[in-house]
Amino acid sequence: MAATTLAAALAGAAGVDFEIPDGGETIPLAGFAVVTAFFSAVGVVLAVALRRWSARPAERFVVTAVALTAISLIPPVVSGAGTPTVVVLAGLHLVPAAVMIFALARSLRVPSVV
Repeated sequence: MAATTLAAALAGAAGVDFEIPDGGETIPLAGFAVVTAFFSAVGVVLAVALRRWSARPAERFVVTAVALTAISLIPPVVSGAGTPTVVVLAGLHLVPAAVMIFALARSLRVPSVV
């Protein structure tokens, strides 16, 4: 959450505007933290559910999380924002997703029996 917000702040300082043409609103810096926290919590809930009800929780989690991450890239691309904004927004989706997917998938791995 902190890393995503810091990256957004650095991108803003570098001149990337987070104005979305549809409605003309600018994404506030705190918005990045809130959205990252919310979807990280969704990932944790999904991981817990798969651990409980799936025979292969890690594999199913990775497939589901990667698919949801891919879907999350659609809004920035179709927003009508400028290329720098779209690229930064996509990065701000991919970085926390990669961290959360890796960490949660690792926690879901079933220890191998020796």
